[in-house]
Amino acid sequence: MTPVQQAAHALEQVKDAGSGKTALDLGWIDQIRVSPPRAVFRLNLPGFAQSQRDRIVTEARTALLTLDGIDEVQIEVGQPPSQGGIGQAGHGQPADRQAIPGVRQVIAVSSGKGGVGKSTVAVNLACSLAQQGLKVGLLDADIYGPNAPTMLGVAGQTPEVQGSGDQQRIKPIESCGIAMVSMGLLIDEHQPVIWRGPMLNGIIRQFLYQAEWGERDVLVVDLPPGTGDAQLSLAQAVPMAGVVIVTTPQQVSLQDARRGLAMFRQMGIPVLGVAENMSSFIPPDLPDRRYALFGSGGGATLAADYDVPLLAQIPMEMPVQEGGDSGRPIVINRPDSASASAFRELADGVLQAVAQPA
Repeated sequence: MTPVQQAAHALEQVKDAGSGKTALDLGWIDQIRVSPPRAVFRLNLPGFAQSQRDRIVTEARTALLTLDGIDEVQIEVGQPPSQGGIGQAGHGQPADRQAIPGVRQVIAVSSGKGGVGKSTVAVNLACSLAQQGLKVGLLDADIYGPNAPTMLGVAGQTPEVQGSGDQQRIKPIESCGIAMVSMGLLIDEHQPVIWRGPMLNGIIRQFLYQAEWGERDVLVVDLPPGTGDAQLSLAQAVPMAGVVIVTTPQQVSLQDARRGLAMFRQMGIPVLGVAENMSSFIPPDLPDRRYALFGSGGGATLAADYDVPLLAQIPMEMPVQEGGDSGRPIVINRPDSASASAFRELADGVLQAVAQPA
């Protein structure tokens, strides 16, 4: 082998922690030159891989220094691999997004603001999909406010974790017919998560690629509200089938939902449609009455403005709150309720949307 081929062979041990692919195959390392006693290469890390920079640099330097006659390694900083043209992964998403082994589709649930019931929608959507016979996972990516463990009745459980570093594996907790991973399973109930973006990106990638999801038809991802680091980390990491935007009929909710919807479109993520939560209140003693406490028509307006489906209008009922607090989602605890019917309608709409050709 030539000196360059020897260097490339040595660098094959440097891999992406998530996908397991080599940095060479991903285009993160290229332009290798060898002129003893020096070896040079260019490093082109995409944004989502920046948390791995120190490890990749150390492993690459160590690998090259094992070569005969090399005692100096020089690293040049290049641009991330191209995100356009032939290298795209579908729906306009760049090819450097890495699929999760065994997971067929990733569907995100997002909202522009907090307090609209996004986690309730995500949990009941996941359970509704499981009731249709699908193998479903739920990733609670709301790192700062993880509620899924409580809603699924597993807040007191701790998942099995094996290994360390890039080899660490976490076993999802099974509940209500789905497999779930959440930051809420790994920290004390009263412990705050005080992290900046790079650490947030790292834990989300761990949940995506180092959890033992097994074979899953759908992975539902409950995102935190807003348009911040968690949304960017997910959008840059995996190819997604699409995102469901959750809003209430209120004007302030619609304003923030528009920002979130526009962000996903700008990033090339398909918007599957809008779920209008809290569309009306149904009193427990008057099940035939509906009161529009937060106005009406907001979800339909948002869907029409962006030419996406209004997937469901989910009413407010006492059993929704009761089920969330008791760990028995309403689609399981009260399948005959109006809200459970709306969640099943949402699941049907999501499946229909992802089945449409790109």
